[in-house]
Amino acid sequence: MAAKQTSTSFREISYALIQFCAPLILSGILQQLYNWADAFIVGNVEGELALAAVGGTSTVINFYVAIITGFTLGLTILFAQKYGSGETAGFSRILSAFAVFLTGIFVVLAAMGVWLSYPLLELLHTPSDTIAMAADYLRIIFLGVPFLAVYNVYSAAIRGMGNSRAPFYSVLLSSIVNVVLDILLVAYLHTGVAGAAVATVISQAAMTVYLVFYGIRRYHLRLQLNRETFRRAVFAQGFHFGLPPMLQSSVSSVGNIFLQNFMNGFGTQTVAAITTAYRVDSIVLLPIINLGSGISTLTAHSWGSGDKKRARKTLAAGIWIMIGVSLLLTIIVIPTGGKLIGMFGAGEQAISIGENFFRRIAVFYVVFGLATAVRGYLEGIGDVVYSGFSGIVSLLLRIAASYALAAAFGNMVIAYAEGFSWIALLGLYVLRLFYQFSHAEKCVPSDKAD
Repeated sequence: MAAKQTSTSFREISYALIQFCAPLILSGILQQLYNWADAFIVGNVEGELALAAVGGTSTVINFYVAIITGFTLGLTILFAQKYGSGETAGFSRILSAFAVFLTGIFVVLAAMGVWLSYPLLELLHTPSDTIAMAADYLRIIFLGVPFLAVYNVYSAAIRGMGNSRAPFYSVLLSSIVNVVLDILLVAYLHTGVAGAAVATVISQAAMTVYLVFYGIRRYHLRLQLNRETFRRAVFAQGFHFGLPPMLQSSVSSVGNIFLQNFMNGFGTQTVAAITTAYRVDSIVLLPIINLGSGISTLTAHSWGSGDKKRARKTLAAGIWIMIGVSLLLTIIVIPTGGKLIGMFGAGEQAISIGENFFRRIAVFYVVFGLATAVRGYLEGIGDVVYSGFSGIVSLLLRIAASYALAAAFGNMVIAYAEGFSWIALLGLYVLRLFYQFSHAEKCVPSDKAD
């Protein structure tokens, strides 16, 4: 049963937000260490070509992951609103319906990915000196996608109930397994990129098994495979919250495939530099992204309980924390970004490209942070359709700017175009926020479960 919420002080809400988000941030960092470990060990053991091969698969892999995480982001909001209103009786039905549905879908999609790995990489104009290794890596990675589907559904339910520690412990276990197997398979047995992929898949399976058993033992979140589970009303609620962020995430990933294709045109050195820079950037931005997720979840708790004042205080506290975190990340990354890329075994030219990338992109971190904070609030109150639409518009602007400004900025257009898209995204979210505040009486919690 959800604890009753009241409108508490700004300081108390800030503390609650930090307390909830800290495990989310640590979980995100550890998840990124999957890719870091693969890239770090592969780059230093097998060389820069292997590093570029692993990096060149990221957009294809991220497309699958984005669909799963996008959809389950919406489920987290649904679970959180229901938890805030005390409607926990239907949790197992929602979890069971979408665990079965998403697993079935992604078994099929993973099989297609294994079959089409090489053609997909050819469509991306993956450099000929890395495509064979990249295809080997990608085929194995696809085998772990169904595990991610199950994990993220359980994680959505558990986080929606306000427990961000259990997913962290599952990711911690997975990270340890992944690093140990990377060292064993790549550094000692010299299995190359294939060994790194095998380590990732096994670690994903371990993470999933841990969280499923935790959910069953602690919250009785067992799969219920009966007629009540697969009712239209159950799917309608899940799709209402899950489809808009899934659509945004999948379209963003398709857009990133276009951007990967665009980036490949600058040659192997730029591919190695920028893909490695994005590995660093992705972990640097995790405090921002997961703070946004925390704002979304705690806002949904308050919105579900009918405490709109607390929801707004959550946004205010989140904005101030976000500004501080974003500025700190900017200060850290600008002088150290190139050195971090060098840790992955990149050459001097790639390091130089990476340094220039970070000097340009890091100055936009505060903009991205503010956009993420407002997005978290909007999604927490259930405004997921507009949030998804804004993300798609921002992506289209980023793609257009990349091609339009390439002649002026060369390979650094990748950083400038992304910064421009963040500014546009912030503008769209702020406009919607003002609209929501001026029409507050029209914002109502999600429908009750049948």
